[in-house]
Amino acid sequence: MNDTTNTRQWWAERADQLLAGARAYASENGARITLPGAEGGYGRAVDGLEGFARTLLIAGFRIAGERGEGLDDLIDFYARGIAAGVNPDLPDRWVRPTEHAQAKVESASIALVLDMTRPWIWERFDELTKQRVIDYLAELVGDATFPRNNWCWFRIVTETFLRSVGGPWSQADIDADLALHESFVRDGGWISDGDERAYDNYVGWALHLYPVIWARMQGADELMGERKDLERLDAYLRDALTLIGADGAPLFQGRSLIYRFAAAAPFWAGIVAGVPSSTSGELRHAAEKIVGHFFENGAPDERDLLTMGWFHEWRTLAQRYSGPGSPYWAAKGFFGLVLPADHPVWTAPAEPLPVERGDVLRVIETPGWLVSGTADDGIVRVSNHGTDHALPGDVVGDSPLYTRIGYSTATAPLLDERAWRDPVEQSVAVLNADGVGTHRAALNLLGTWIDGDVGIAGSSSVAHWLVSAPQQPNHGSGLSGEFESLAELTVWSLVRGPWEIRLARLENDAPQTIRMGGWPLVNATANAETDAVVLTDGTHTSFISALLGTAQASASERPEASALGAVATVPTVNFSTNGGEWIAALIGLSGHELSAGAAAVALVEGNLAVTWPDGTVTSHHLDPQNAMDAFEVDRGPSSGSELKENEK
Repeated sequence: MNDTTNTRQWWAERADQLLAGARAYASENGARITLPGAEGGYGRAVDGLEGFARTLLIAGFRIAGERGEGLDDLIDFYARGIAAGVNPDLPDRWVRPTEHAQAKVESASIALVLDMTRPWIWERFDELTKQRVIDYLAELVGDATFPRNNWCWFRIVTETFLRSVGGPWSQADIDADLALHESFVRDGGWISDGDERAYDNYVGWALHLYPVIWARMQGADELMGERKDLERLDAYLRDALTLIGADGAPLFQGRSLIYRFAAAAPFWAGIVAGVPSSTSGELRHAAEKIVGHFFENGAPDERDLLTMGWFHEWRTLAQRYSGPGSPYWAAKGFFGLVLPADHPVWTAPAEPLPVERGDVLRVIETPGWLVSGTADDGIVRVSNHGTDHALPGDVVGDSPLYTRIGYSTATAPLLDERAWRDPVEQSVAVLNADGVGTHRAALNLLGTWIDGDVGIAGSSSVAHWLVSAPQQPNHGSGLSGEFESLAELTVWSLVRGPWEIRLARLENDAPQTIRMGGWPLVNATANAETDAVVLTDGTHTSFISALLGTAQASASERPEASALGAVATVPTVNFSTNGGEWIAALIGLSGHELSAGAAAVALVEGNLAVTWPDGTVTSHHLDPQNAMDAFEVDRGPSSGSELKENEK
């Protein structure tokens, strides 16, 4: 690992590249930037506002960090666009917050940038333009229609700016929104994006980022009172650092993934806020690994544009509300540019990511995740037993973005229409007569802990089939509709390095077929045997093999189902069970060859003996209460999770 990494100039050049690409699609008066691509779910006028407001964030970071010097053209362009956007007489004026709710989101970006670039944009406006800006933003004041999620911050920052310029604002609004944010706070620095168990990148790029930006706004210190934002961000970042692959890939999980390197934002927030537990060199390195990962793999494209996709255009990855300007929330990944060239972060020695230092095994309790990172291939995997974007007791469909058993930095969940109705990859599902699998939301987390060098997590749920679901907007949640419930299904994951031992039992006496699905790969070749399948794509290997139970293995090809390639393949094993029996499979994902080796499982009255593929034998007891009590003693009272790294 080199002591130094990319310079501030590296960041500025990429920011300017994105701005130049987008500005080519500005309207006549500059108020809208309507990028090429399919119209978003909210129409072209909203698309144009998004394109302007989200690229404005990048421009704002650049202008603030350079203290306005040498950026006259950028200042002129966005000042002209703002003035035109609030002018009701111009054809490209902005959609107003009272006309469409999406304008409330974009209002926050406008308010934030006007605050941080106050001497160079706001103060140059004439009084008429200032009043028009105030009138536009003031439409958020007293609005009772905001959804209960990260949107609370849009009104907080907008009204904070309004207050600073003598506009209308409401202490009651800000108090209510801060209280709503507090209701989402969970243990270990994690924050749910709403009342459901919605743990994803919004934790970092919204719910931790906005408190840091807000604290820098004029007058915010008079509004915030006693808060624990720094403490929470500090704890969250210790987990978040372990969720980045050595190649810079963020965990492919959760909605709004077309925002891509917005995932770098919380690491910059940690630097700006001055978190005590992670160094600025470590956090900056994490941010630039993420941004670099996308720039090196085709995003932005040859036009210097961000499309609706991951590396390349793939509209299926976007939610219904997304338009061609939506991906530019990736701007948040450039938040560090608010720090001027003389800030010490730019010369701080770079420090490697946890998975670059050694193997990682970590429990993240709030989302119910086991994290396993392997230094030899740089892949980070998560076994998920607590996140489902649902409320306890809900009977809903599984969201591929939230409810799968496994997510990684090297694979993507399937997202075609079938994936929302029939869970296959990274699932345990009971099959009906048509071969369609059950869903597992809502989850009951049984426990997460580390036993020696093995991570253990388990969950139970009522297995249920989706019978019918009316047409509904895709906002990332699983489908709602009519369901047929079967019985309780218990699933355990034992994780060690690239391997998972997955056990399952259905509390039902009738014969059933239960399908276990492994890691999907794109453009892969499959080698299937009676009870095992190996997939290879030239770089990665995905493996599944039956260990307990009568089983038949196969590989399922799914065209146009993955953001990572044209054809995805899922390795699966179908078990024939008589009900109440434990079944088990060995599942693996690696950047190297994999085989079952000597793998075996013996389970007697909750006592589990595992022989791993390398011949290592471990013993465990699947008693969540006893295991968690022991984990409490091992980790000490003040720690939110456990991390083991075998330093190279």
